[in-house]
Amino acid sequence: MGNESVREIRLYDTLSREKRVFKPLNPERIGLYACGPTVYDRVHIGNLRSAVVYDALTRFLRAVYGSDKVVFVRNITDIDDKIIVRAAENDEPIEALTKRTHIWYHEDTAALGCAKPDIEPMATDHIPQMIALIERLIEQGKAYAAEGHALFSVKSYEDYGALSRRSVDDMIAGARVEVAPYKRDPMDFVLWKPSSDDQPGWDSPWGRGRPGWHIECSAMSAEHLGESFDIHGGGLDLTFPHHENERAQSLCGNPNGCYARYWVHNGMLTVDGEKMSKSLGNFITMADLEEKTPGEVVRMALLMSHYRQPFDWSNAIAEEARTVLTRWRKLTEGVDAAAEVPEPVMAALADDFNTPKAIAEMHQMASAGKAADLKASAQLMGLLTDALGGWEKAPEAGADVAAKIDALIEARMAARKAKDFAKADAIRDGLAAAGVEVKDSAQGAEWSLGRDFDATKLPEAGE
Repeated sequence: MGNESVREIRLYDTLSREKRVFKPLNPERIGLYACGPTVYDRVHIGNLRSAVVYDALTRFLRAVYGSDKVVFVRNITDIDDKIIVRAAENDEPIEALTKRTHIWYHEDTAALGCAKPDIEPMATDHIPQMIALIERLIEQGKAYAAEGHALFSVKSYEDYGALSRRSVDDMIAGARVEVAPYKRDPMDFVLWKPSSDDQPGWDSPWGRGRPGWHIECSAMSAEHLGESFDIHGGGLDLTFPHHENERAQSLCGNPNGCYARYWVHNGMLTVDGEKMSKSLGNFITMADLEEKTPGEVVRMALLMSHYRQPFDWSNAIAEEARTVLTRWRKLTEGVDAAAEVPEPVMAALADDFNTPKAIAEMHQMASAGKAADLKASAQLMGLLTDALGGWEKAPEAGADVAAKIDALIEARMAARKAKDFAKADAIRDGLAAAGVEVKDSAQGAEWSLGRDFDATKLPEAGE
């Protein structure tokens, strides 16, 4: 059953540049397609923001329409020039590279509390569908073959550019257009390209080759959601050229369909105010974050900003998210979630998926001690689940460890009495490095274990 308290959902549609009332084609089977990763390396936190956004949106739609009424499809691009280049650099088979990085992606998204999509199509499993779509485009005069290539004729589609709303000059610059003698127009983009003997390839009417990037998503979305479906999601950086090209070839190749009825894009992510770049040393992956920041904290931090807005990752926002979640977990411990998510939270999410507003409502619940309502609201957004918990609990010291820490505390007190302040400070610094928090009072020193406690880092009493 859906949640009857929500009468109307509005989503910002990139194509129309306005919030539109969401009216699914078929309330019994709502289709959402999101562009997944190209599996040649670990994805960064910006890519993972997209995974969290569409996982959370899917959860919300299921709460409204019913858990069995939403089909979430997220593809895997496992054939691409970047993959070919990286496999060659690593001197390994392409299949080994794509399998490993695919597993990494599943690990990273699971750490963030993202459920697996209902359908996860692989590009290499849909080559026949891509070839068939290209053939239809050529038959309709929307594409042409030249020198082993198949290319989409941009001038043949009058509405090209409507999604990104760019001028031709901007589009040429944004697409990094390749000038090639076989192109009729510089803007024409590749649907199929020839492969050399040492590159992966498939037989086609245009010779042995491989698909272009854009045709992959058009074929996979149509195969699993139909020629018309409800929502197409992805990062804002995909609006052009990827989604613009997808839209053009899908509408031309399937003229009886409308392709995606709502185009939803999440904003870009920066790190401490700068664009992520390996050269700047701020390229952050989930593997980097997990050393100090639990996945639930990362998810919370990402949801604290509206999905359409730019998001700046920083240690400060991670700590803010950690503090809030620690408090919420303590408040809701042992409490069952309410049967229904409170209407103010549902209303906030119904207004263009406004997660910051929903979180503000949850802060009010926490302040009022409404633990059951808070837990239901948080779990709707993939937070306060059992799977993501445990990080907030400080470790407990065994008898041997506690005795060692007590001995260090006594050694520190003795050093202070002997006015050997250098030694006293060294012991305290050693305890802090191991994750032991020491508080001095008139009654003496008290200690506790921090979340990052590591017994192997404890100093020896004589050091």
